[in-house]
Parts: sequence; C-alpha cells; structure tokens
Amino acid sequence: MSRIVAVDWGTSSLRGALLDSDGKALEERSFARGILTVPTGGFPETFEACFGDWMTPGTLCLISGMAGSKQGWREAPYCACPAGFDAIAAQLEWVEAGRIAIVPGLSIERSGVPDVMRGEETQIFGALQLLGLDNARLVLPGTHSKWVTVSDRKVTDFSTWMTGEFYALLRQHSLLARMMPEADPAHDAAAFDQGVAHALAGPGLLNTAFSTRTLSLFNRMAASALPSYLSGLVIGEELKSQTLPRGEPVVVMGAEALTARYEQALAQLGVPVQRVGAGATWRGLRAIADTLS
Repeated sequence: MSRIVAVDWGTSSLRGALLDSDGKALEERSFARGILTVPTGGFPETFEACFGDWMTPGTLCLISGMAGSKQGWREAPYCACPAGFDAIAAQLEWVEAGRIAIVPGLSIERSGVPDVMRGEETQIFGALQLLGLDNARLVLPGTHSKWVTVSDRKVTDFSTWMTGEFYALLRQHSLLARMMPEADPAHDAAAFDQGVAHALAGPGLLNTAFSTRTLSLFNRMAASALPSYLSGLVIGEELKSQTLPRGEPVVVMGAEALTARYEQALAQLGVPVQRVGAGATWRGLRAIADTLS
C-alpha cells in the first residue's frame, strides 16, 4: 500500500497525516473539530472537508481515537487483550469497505471489572515500531494515564489512572486551590521533586494532599511552588502503585512537558526513560495498514 491517510479523531481535536510507504508524514493537518463539535450525521461531511482531497483512488484511511466511540462516527467494538497488530486489523470497523476504517480500542477485565483504552493502542504499536521493541513497559500520561505491558508485540495488560483529572480537581476546586495562584506559574523542579518524594514515602494521597495546605500555612513553600508540589504528589502516587524494577526502562509517550515530569519523577526510583513523541500515532496506523497488504 503506497500511501495512507492516518487520522487521530479525539474528543476535542482532529488531526491527520498523509503517510508514505515508510510511515513518513508527507503533510499534516490539525483542526478544532473533535467529535463533540460534529452534529449528528455530520461525520462524513466533516471528514470530506478536512481530508477529502487526500483520498485519491486506491488510498486507504485509518482513523483512531474517539471517532470509534458511541458518540463518534461509528462504534468500533473493543478488541480484547492480549492483542497485537493482527487482532486490531481483524476487528477494524469499516465505514466504507476498502477505503475508510476505524481502529478499535482495547479492553481488559481484571477481578470482574473492565478497563478500556481508545486511541492509545495506536500510539503503543507505533512506539514499538519506532523503538524496535517486542517487549516493553509503557506509560501514556494524561488526564487518564495508561500503564501498559507489551509481551511479544502484544498488549497483555494495562490499567488506567485518573491522575491528571485528580490534579485538576484539587488544583481548581478544592480548599488547596485557595492557596495557589490562579494562573499556573513556571514548573518548579525542586517543589515537584519534594512532592514526588513525599508521595512515595507517605501512606496515600488522601493524607499527603493535605501537606499542600500545611506547607503554605507554615510558610515553608511559596504559593508559586505549590502547583508543582501538588503535581509531584499525584504523579508520585501513581508511580508508587506500579511495579517498577530499578534500572529497567519505561517508555513514556505524550506531550513534551508532561513526559518530562514523568521522567523527572521516575528518576527518583532509578528508572530510566525512553521518550516517544506524537509521531507514534502515525507510525502505529501505518503498521496496522501494513498488516492488510
């Protein structure tokens, strides 16, 4: 397949790339047209307006992300783990046969409780390709962070952590918010490290979070440092819950500023990091497309 159109259609944004046979982006586009902005029945028209000129005869388009959710273009049922490239490709949801397909997300069940991801699976498979890995431990930080285990190029386990959302709730809507500046100041590395260390040593976030207030009350930390300290607390709490052998690398994927914080926090545990950027999505979609050839 000489070229494909790769699309990442999320809740709040829409981005796409025209890829050559090696997965290189020949052109990229981004729009503020997440699935929540698209009216009922409006997905074909929105897609055509954004990427129609790329869809020359014989071109395949693969779409990852929330376009495959119940609120999206068409629901793509979750693919149960363990799952690799072949399982994902076998469960593509075809919007137009042979032309446009939506990549399914992944699901797993643990102790009778399901967990899911949608969109991250494509980034994971892309990272494996970019780094030449068959086995890996990965984290995708964000509003809902994902910790993932890959064995023999298959996602065998993953879990979701609401770290970013809890930070936002505490930062904006709790008693702690009253002690912090309204706008986020520059990252304070020392305060962040202090937060991570306190989380790793403490009994849990329900206890350690209150230290954000007491450090302020006793004038032991400037107001401008408190957001970084709180960020360290919630990320440290997330890391404390993982099994992370010292010296074994973790692949960290996501926005540069956030992945840098995770790298800083993981350093306290003696865990080295390999960082992968946004291009992993395109490489992952290219790899899925290649299984169809």
